[in-house]
Amino acid sequence: MTNLGARVVIAGTHSGVGKTTVATGLMAAWRRRGVRVRAAKVGPDFIDPGYHALATGRPGRNLDAWLCGLAAIGPLAGRAATGGDVLVVEGVMGLFDGAADGTPSSTAAIAARLEAPVVLVVDAAALSQSVAALVHGYASVDAGAGGVAGVILNRVASDGHEALLRDALAPLRLPALGVLRRDEAFTWRDRHLGLVPVAEHAGAVQAALDRLAGAIEHGCDLDALAAVARRAPARTEAAPVEARPAGRARVAVAGGPAFTFTYRDNIEALQQAGAEIVPFDPVHDVRLPAGVDGLVVGGGFPEVYGEALAANTPLLRDVHDRVTAGLTTWAECGGLLWLARTLDGRPMAGVVAADAAMTPRLTLGYRTGVVRRDTPIAPAGTELRGHEFHYSRLDPPGEAIHLTSRFAAGLDGHATPTLLATYLHLHLGADPTPAERFVAAAHSRSLSPPT
Repeated sequence: MTNLGARVVIAGTHSGVGKTTVATGLMAAWRRRGVRVRAAKVGPDFIDPGYHALATGRPGRNLDAWLCGLAAIGPLAGRAATGGDVLVVEGVMGLFDGAADGTPSSTAAIAARLEAPVVLVVDAAALSQSVAALVHGYASVDAGAGGVAGVILNRVASDGHEALLRDALAPLRLPALGVLRRDEAFTWRDRHLGLVPVAEHAGAVQAALDRLAGAIEHGCDLDALAAVARRAPARTEAAPVEARPAGRARVAVAGGPAFTFTYRDNIEALQQAGAEIVPFDPVHDVRLPAGVDGLVVGGGFPEVYGEALAANTPLLRDVHDRVTAGLTTWAECGGLLWLARTLDGRPMAGVVAADAAMTPRLTLGYRTGVVRRDTPIAPAGTELRGHEFHYSRLDPPGEAIHLTSRFAAGLDGHATPTLLATYLHLHLGADPTPAERFVAAAHSRSLSPPT
């Protein structure tokens, strides 16, 4: 069993209002005061949890009801909150936005499941008295048991602007718990639809985070926010499902700045199944770690490091030889591009008989996938729930998984009994079966005599 104590959801009226700025700054500011802060992110996002980890000193987590099911959210939140004084949950998109297929996947749905009060972040840059109508609308729609407990006004221009906003909100009896001034220093560098991963510029992010924590301390009522978080009723949740032991295997996991998209819950599921995780950096390391029985390459931005990855020919040769010889391998999205023959014309590992190229077209969204052939993480016929997020294409795309979404269907991925390389990202927080199968396959391979 796990316990949920003080907790608060930082939500927004829409994407881009500054949820990550406020949530991450609040985490850092509370940590400065000696509060043991824990963090989680609604939805499948990989990048925001990296910023949360820097602010809290603890791994970031994800709470995604579409991928894991609503029943898993309480246990996963309990895991995220372990050892902390307060859990800060950053929302996704606007407060009520979700998968739009009837699945309760919005920030409001997560807040309701956790009985957590919501603090609404409003981009006030182009608002004055109209802020009252906007906030009233959000507060009037059911946001769960905790409801909207207060507002943080972001990108406020001046003292006079702040006074106008506070006067407009006063009749609502909904407190303005904080104000952040308009400041370009708080505009994190964007790439695609999200932030640049922390690993790419950790020093600069830490300096910006220190400044942000100071601004939150100055502009927000931390005591009032703590009181809001303590309103959440204490809950006891079942422990999250853990992977069953499936053997012993050393598993190389790609990391470094090029490959930062691997869920913490997935790593822990592999460890529970019996994997010894051995990290390596495909940009710098010239060989896979010694004695590994499996290889996991998650997503990231390999195109940003394409030149360096292509120049690391000793590692590319080693990966090609080991994987084609049967090394148990699971690659997602960026990992798929790295295992291809080429990426934007640059040579990659050549394990997958396809060529990758970046495009201006975004492929994004939740997917249901049916596995069409046996793979190291699932046998043929298995249904998987995952998501895609990429500005690239693969030629040929492969046919290992039949993917469907609300709007489209198609084939994706390359597979053998020892390899799965696909665009589909999986989160194993509710179903660690793929980790069990992967470790079992790697363990079995480790016992096989060399050929």
